[in-house]
Amino acid sequence: MAKKNIVVVGAGFAGVYATKKLSKHFKKNADVEITLIDRHSYFTYMTELHEVATERVEPGHIQYDLQRLFARRKNVRLVTDTVTGVDKEKQVVTTKNGSYQYDQLLISLGGESNDFGTPGVKEHGFELWSFEQAMALRAHLAAIIRRGAAELDPAKRKAMLTFTVCGSGFTGSELIGELIEYRDVLAKENKLDPSEITLQLVEAAPTIINMLNRTQAGKAEAYMTKHGVDIMTNSMITEVAADHVNLKGKDPIPTYTLIWTAGVRANSVVKNFGIETNPRGGRLLANEFMQAKDTKNVFLAGDSTSYQEPDQPRPVPQIVQGAEETAAKAVEGIIKNVDGSSKEIKPFKGAYQASVDSIGSKYAVAQVMDNWNVSGFIAVLLKHAINWLYYCQIFSGYYLFQYFMNEFFRTRNGRNLGRGWISRAGNVLWSVPLRFFYGAMWLWDCWTKVQGSESWFTDKLRLPFSWLQAAATSGASQATKAAATSGASEAASSTAKAAKGVFSLSYMYGKEPLMVFDKMPHWFESVTKVFVPNMGMALFFQKFMTCVEIVIALCIFFGLFSWLANAITIGLVVVFCLSGMFYWVNIWMVFVALALMNGSGRTFGLDYWVVPWMQKHLGHWWYGNVRSHYDAVKTR
Repeated sequence: MAKKNIVVVGAGFAGVYATKKLSKHFKKNADVEITLIDRHSYFTYMTELHEVATERVEPGHIQYDLQRLFARRKNVRLVTDTVTGVDKEKQVVTTKNGSYQYDQLLISLGGESNDFGTPGVKEHGFELWSFEQAMALRAHLAAIIRRGAAELDPAKRKAMLTFTVCGSGFTGSELIGELIEYRDVLAKENKLDPSEITLQLVEAAPTIINMLNRTQAGKAEAYMTKHGVDIMTNSMITEVAADHVNLKGKDPIPTYTLIWTAGVRANSVVKNFGIETNPRGGRLLANEFMQAKDTKNVFLAGDSTSYQEPDQPRPVPQIVQGAEETAAKAVEGIIKNVDGSSKEIKPFKGAYQASVDSIGSKYAVAQVMDNWNVSGFIAVLLKHAINWLYYCQIFSGYYLFQYFMNEFFRTRNGRNLGRGWISRAGNVLWSVPLRFFYGAMWLWDCWTKVQGSESWFTDKLRLPFSWLQAAATSGASQATKAAATSGASEAASSTAKAAKGVFSLSYMYGKEPLMVFDKMPHWFESVTKVFVPNMGMALFFQKFMTCVEIVIALCIFFGLFSWLANAITIGLVVVFCLSGMFYWVNIWMVFVALALMNGSGRTFGLDYWVVPWMQKHLGHWWYGNVRSHYDAVKTR
């Protein structure tokens, strides 16, 4: 059977989502090969460009290497190149450095900023629709504030310290939210009063954030105003100069920083594809199955696609949910064509569950399924949940973990949902003495279990499992029976004594400590009976667990796999509690283990060498070698 080639152009939200779905569907079909072409070797998480531009997160946080995303997908090959055209007759995609034959084609090139021909935007303004633009804005903001802080001329100083954002859509309002927080950081670094830095949001329409209902948009506007943002509606920018912006019918705005977020259009290269486009925004026109008009094997998805449902006033919105849903419909069509299926595909129907607009890291407004309005902490959490869902949809546990770390724990200046409480950095050196003590405590506890009359390596039962006494009486030798009876009696006596204990989180002189549970809960006893059904298994289990405890104690003491070792100790404490073998006075062990999970083995511990080695070698084994350029190389 001839090999069938599926070519996906553009590794954005839609392209990555579609390639993952196609790869999974055809993973057992050796006759299908998928080629993903993008001008970058990484996927840019576009919805967080404003966070990079304002230094909330580091640049690498929004660059997701395609090799890491597709390393285990043997039917996907990656190409880093710029697409220049599509020949529908010959079924060929051309790039600057080659050409690629296709049987099925998905175009998901995304969009770019649309300045509507406004003079001076390209020359003097800043846009925010690519990684490069975010980095350029980041550098400019830091530089212009430094210059403004040192400027002695009052008028010029004020212009330099004025940031003007044009456009109040999601991009513009989210950028203003980040600038509200970034203003304090820049002011502190440059010895300024934050009030000297002026933030302006300019909108040509009478209202702002017009994708949301007026209630939620009003909350966002009130939040911005409260934090010193000058909102200028009914203000159309007619020209951008190096040191000012002209408005239609109003006085110019003196500023050296105009950030244009007022519009988006399809990637300009799509006009070379010979596919019909709409007059506004240049987006490729799709039918209800996300096929390019008059074609059966060319599909469209993402921001470069225009399809207007019969009952909707506007085409599919250029948002992540729109990209995902158009990609999902395109994938259905491609699969049907390749498989030769007669299954009927339903026409596209958009379903946008939630629209969230984050105004900085600590506040957001959301409109959920057109029925519920959510704002504040819950809305911010919802924004993160939507991002987490995307990582799950593209099956990337690695970048889900990285997102969680970068958004919550690796931010500076308190710019996260926890307002800095969960991200303050500290030297793990101070936890080293605690690690040595905790490891030594475990070792001493194990020492009493491996020698002397209390050894757990004898045939004497040490576990307080009452059901084993009857089992031992019916099936064990007399010696074992006696040992089991003795051990069970001791356990019962100990339990009875513990029942008279006094609750305390530290030892009280002259008092008996109280056990967490004086006997097993019924549900846990049922589970334990499955794993420890008889005396032989119980004796093996108590010896095996002693060995496990010794290994964990050594790992903690010497700082080897300290995160995992301490996590296991928490699990063991839970098991000991439920087994009726643990006192409240020792519950501190859980909190010590939690504290030591914070990289305690990386200082004066073996993890200093072991963890970097594992990250390097296991990462290469799993993902292959990531590169800055992929040239039709199958992922490994």
